[in-house]
Amino acid sequence: MDLIRMKELLEAVRAGEVSVGEACEQLKSLPYEDLDIAKLDHHRALRKGYPEVVYCQGKTKEHLKRIIGVYAEKRINMLLTRANEDVHEMAREIEPDVQYNALGRAVWRIYEPLRLSKKPVLVITAGTSDIPVAEEACVTAETMGCPVERLYDVGVAGIHRLLGSSGRLEPAGAIVVAAGMEGALASVVGGLTGRPIVAVPTSVGYGASFNGLSALLGMLNTCSPGVAVVNIDNGFGAGYFAAVVCRESGLVE
Repeated sequence: MDLIRMKELLEAVRAGEVSVGEACEQLKSLPYEDLDIAKLDHHRALRKGYPEVVYCQGKTKEHLKRIIGVYAEKRINMLLTRANEDVHEMAREIEPDVQYNALGRAVWRIYEPLRLSKKPVLVITAGTSDIPVAEEACVTAETMGCPVERLYDVGVAGIHRLLGSSGRLEPAGAIVVAAGMEGALASVVGGLTGRPIVAVPTSVGYGASFNGLSALLGMLNTCSPGVAVVNIDNGFGAGYFAAVVCRESGLVE
C-alpha cells in the first residue's frame, strides 16, 4: 500500500465503488503483517515512498517462501537482495514474472507502475571486479523508478578512461562510485563534478585492503566535498540513497 493506492482506495469508498468493509479488509494489515518469523512493514511505502526490501542472506528457504508469497498475493513491488539462483528459482515458482540479476544477486517484481525521476543515477566502477556491487546499486535504483546509466572500469590506474567520459557526470541526478583497493576513485569523481556522490567501498583488493576497510577509510577521509559513504559492499544502500536524491530533483510528468 503506497500513497497512490491509498488515495485510489479512499476515492473508491467515497464514490461508493468499494464498501467500508472491503476497505477495512485491505487496510487491516497496516502498519505491519505479523508472520511470527517476520513482521512485514506494509506501511513503509506510505512513510518512505518505497516498500520494504527483503534481505535474503541468512533467511531459510521456508521463511523466504512465506515472505515472497505475501508480496505476490498482495501485489506489492518486490526487491530481494543478496539472492542466489536458488532463491530466484523459488521465487519463480511463486511469481513466474520475477526478474533476476545474477551479478547483482537481486530478484525483483514490479506490480505498480513507477513514477520515473527526471534525472538518472550514474553508476561508476573503478574496476570490473567492482561490478557485482555496482549492479546491486543499479537494480535498486531502477526498481525505485530511476533511470540508470553505467560507466564501468574507469579507475585511477588509467584515469584517462574516466576523463574521456567526463561529459556523462553532469547530467546525472546522483552518482554512485564503487571502488575497492584504496578507494581513490570517489575522491577523483568528487573533484570533477558538483553532483551528489555516493561512494561504496568494495571488498576487492590484496591483503592490506583488509576486505574493503582500506577503501572505506579512504572514502571517509576524502578531501572532495559532496561525497557520502555507505558500508562495504552495500550496493543496495548506495543505490537507494542515490535514487532518493534523484527523486527529490523531480519526477517525469
